[in-house]
Amino acid sequence: MNAPVPLRSMTGYGDAERTTPWGRLRVEIRTVNHRFLNLQLRTPGGMERLQGVIEEALRSRLARGHATVHVSVERASEVADGGVPIDLERARGYRDALRAMQNELGVGGSIDVGTLAAFRDVFQPPARGSDLPDVDPALLGEVVGEAADAVVAMREAEGARLADDLEGRLALMESAIEKIRVRAPERLIAERDRLRQAIADLLEGSQVPDEERIAREVAHLAERWDIHEELTRFDAHLALFRETLRGGSREGVGKRFGFISQEILREANTIGSKANDAEIARHVVTLKEEIERLREQLENVE
Repeated sequence: MNAPVPLRSMTGYGDAERTTPWGRLRVEIRTVNHRFLNLQLRTPGGMERLQGVIEEALRSRLARGHATVHVSVERASEVADGGVPIDLERARGYRDALRAMQNELGVGGSIDVGTLAAFRDVFQPPARGSDLPDVDPALLGEVVGEAADAVVAMREAEGARLADDLEGRLALMESAIEKIRVRAPERLIAERDRLRQAIADLLEGSQVPDEERIAREVAHLAERWDIHEELTRFDAHLALFRETLRGGSREGVGKRFGFISQEILREANTIGSKANDAEIARHVVTLKEEIERLREQLENVE
């Protein structure tokens, strides 16, 4: 028997990084709601050829949502011990240019750290381009996978809170349905008594009300007002919703929940149209309120 799959929201964040001989590789992933899995990849120039590796790592872990993925590569020469980015190539260029000026112009003086520090653009990361380090695809896939796993963990934690809220909505709907189920036959008895009294008032005691005719009228109303099938289907939809909630699916359950909630709303509307009773109508309003809250929460379920 397959283990239940935790419910997941579509909101999450995760990051991972790896220090390599050529520098530091970092991946950040943010996800929000979306009907499908929509990937937006932001990679350094020259890494476009590896986007397939990134997508594969994500699609194996995420089913739905808009995911923004930011990949950065910080080469070892870009960061000083204190964490300040420096461009060593640019600094060497300034040093060589100053020495050339001394030789050509016969200018004396020493070229030291203070001299080079005066050039502010030395303390900036060098421009990335064709000289981007050759990133190992397997390593990139691992780092993206670690970041995506962190996203999944956050989505499952949020999903657990969503599941608790959805269970509460189901319980409130079941309570309203049970009250409707109890009230449904009572309204027919009340209508029978009302008809009998109305006829008696019209006859003013001159005749005995025709009980057979009253019974036929009540039977006709019972057929028109019958909501037994709607209540049965409503119960079945709630049972299916709860089964899906507790069982889950690695492909995501948000779309299935959307379909079930539409059917639940359909039955609630039909019950309301057949109510012809103030008390049942109040319970139907409660049902629709909870269904609306349910559907709002489902917007964020993977």
